[in-house]
Amino acid sequence: MTTTTKLAVCNLCEAICGLTLTITDGAVTSIKGNEADPLSRGHICPKGVALADIYTDPDRLRRPVRRTGTGADAVWTEIGWDEALDAVADGLAKAINDNDKNALGIYVGNPNAHSLGAMTHGFELIKSFKTRNKFSASSVDQIPHMYVGMLQFGHQLLLPVADIDRTSYFLVFGANPMASNGSLMTVPDFPNRVRDLKARGGQMVVFDPRRTETAKVATEHHFIRPATDAVVLMAMVNTLITENLATPPSYVDNLDALADAIADFTPEYAASVSGVDAEVIRRITREFAAADGAAAYGRMGLSTQGFGSICQWAINLLNLLSGNFDRVGGVLFPEPAIDAAKNGLLGAGHFDVWRSRVRDMPEFGGELPVSCFREEIDTPGAGQIKAVLTLAGNPVLSTPDGRRLSESFAGLDFMASVDIYVNETTRHADVILPPTTALERDHYDLVFHMLSVRNTARFTPAVFDKEKDAMHDWEIFQQLAIRTGARIKAKKSLSARLSERLRMSLSPTLMVTLLLALGRKTSMKQLRQHPEGVDLGELRPTMPQRLHTKDKRIDLAPAPLVADLDRLREALPEVTSGEAAEGELVLIGRRHKSDCNSWTHNLERLTRGKPRHHLLMNPSDLASRGISDGARVRITSRVGSVETEVSSADDMMPGVVSLPHGYGHQVPGTRMGHAHGVAGVSINDLTDPERLDVSGNAALSGVPVTVIALPAEPSARVPDAELVETT
Repeated sequence: MTTTTKLAVCNLCEAICGLTLTITDGAVTSIKGNEADPLSRGHICPKGVALADIYTDPDRLRRPVRRTGTGADAVWTEIGWDEALDAVADGLAKAINDNDKNALGIYVGNPNAHSLGAMTHGFELIKSFKTRNKFSASSVDQIPHMYVGMLQFGHQLLLPVADIDRTSYFLVFGANPMASNGSLMTVPDFPNRVRDLKARGGQMVVFDPRRTETAKVATEHHFIRPATDAVVLMAMVNTLITENLATPPSYVDNLDALADAIADFTPEYAASVSGVDAEVIRRITREFAAADGAAAYGRMGLSTQGFGSICQWAINLLNLLSGNFDRVGGVLFPEPAIDAAKNGLLGAGHFDVWRSRVRDMPEFGGELPVSCFREEIDTPGAGQIKAVLTLAGNPVLSTPDGRRLSESFAGLDFMASVDIYVNETTRHADVILPPTTALERDHYDLVFHMLSVRNTARFTPAVFDKEKDAMHDWEIFQQLAIRTGARIKAKKSLSARLSERLRMSLSPTLMVTLLLALGRKTSMKQLRQHPEGVDLGELRPTMPQRLHTKDKRIDLAPAPLVADLDRLREALPEVTSGEAAEGELVLIGRRHKSDCNSWTHNLERLTRGKPRHHLLMNPSDLASRGISDGARVRITSRVGSVETEVSSADDMMPGVVSLPHGYGHQVPGTRMGHAHGVAGVSINDLTDPERLDVSGNAALSGVPVTVIALPAEPSARVPDAELVETT
């Protein structure tokens, strides 16, 4: 037996934890956290332990496959790479040539942000097609943060993060970093960081309609009605101003305009809407302002509601007006070795440059809201989507009204996917092109070092060589760009083709080497000498020089956000009554530490233990409806119904119910779903594509639903083809 040790990185969430792998005779026999990693400090979660299970997963595609037949009759046949790449190029080019450039729709899934090759080459491929019908997981996730970052700081990825290791007061709205290890805040080892916070006498105060894993370790938790966070946050900002607690930096404008705009958002008004006591709002605001370093943070619970942008604006205002912006112990901007905002690798962002064809929805950063995806496929006329290319995503499970999106995919002229699995989305593809997995490719995190609670850099060489007949994702993207470009009738200029060919010919590792040299904070040589990572130091004040606004100043009252306050006011009467009619409840999502969005549910290591798919419901709500703990129930929203088991949970605020994100697997012939013991339904069969934030982000949280008990005999899920619209 030959045993070696290699360093690796987990790319399954934003924590980017460093790993130590023990490899015996070519097989991974142990995965542990790397204690020498300057950021993750030896932390590891269940997903990291299961990383090698993906590499060896028998369900994982290793060669391209072509589909014949549909639904349960589908047959997948392995084909060669040349045949597969040509087939995809033919299908995409035909849709464009027979119609126009917008006949191609593209969906980009979350895993692309965790792949170096996707970041360097995937987005180059997308740009090469020139279609306006681009969609991504961002508009069911984080667009409000990026939109507000663009409006206030001048760049969509200039997002301040909490200086968690030095703060004394951590205020959290709608986020669960105990389960996620942070999001838009790369904070591995969060449990120990919270222990350190408490040990130095600090506080963590959490507002959430569920007593989450984070709320349970907080010093204080308050229930808040879903979709009312914006009102409570603005009442806190109003309190800072009216009680003369505001100490903004010198480089801000329009404080008086802000005060006038939110004068009616008083703590008493917020209390009537949210269920949070007015004196609690005042007390916490005063404590936050008085703390020796405080940081306000909000995440998925804020982003995925109808007023996500107002929420994130208010979070920024709390940090700015309390004097905690760009302050040690407050919120600061990381200084990554590769600054994708500074070097132009990622654009500053833009909004409403064009609009969707059917619903007239504005784009953000070149992407349309994914809630518009289905209608752009189904509605005839110029610009109708005829072909779709998905890159490592599963929008059928992860975007609003997913069942009907599945039906739309089934009616396309052509569809192709770059993915390692047959899932609820890729089952509709004519061809699937599977790339290598994380352990087979070099890695550098271009995005998450920009959001990290400590400045570090780390390059991780591939643990295993790729198989002889395998392709990295960047090689697939390169070939698709070349082969499809050669087939499209509308030719680009010679200089454009040569420039594109040059960019796509450089390997991701070479591009990182060049970008590191440009940044001058470290080098590829140094990172190869220290594969555990290089510590570049604590976060530090960098304002206002780091701002990307033209005048290096921050507008406290951006006009689009001020205007959206009227929409919030109009919604308040509905919110006060729970946004629901008699007998209705309000639905929110949830995530688990052992889940990775809509995948990894076929890995036995991550699906052990008690079921995680149940609807969670407060005991009083169960009793008032005559529903017993553990019964099967039907949950119905405006757009559909699902059936699952219910669990009594004191952790739920009365009037609020919760389903997990990413469940509902129904792929014939795979180990997904009930065949592998992972029951559950998709929460996004209930979410409404018409409920959007002003930024275009889907409002997945705060959906009005009814819940009724079912007879003891469980009923099967209705096949997609038999669904009828319920409005």
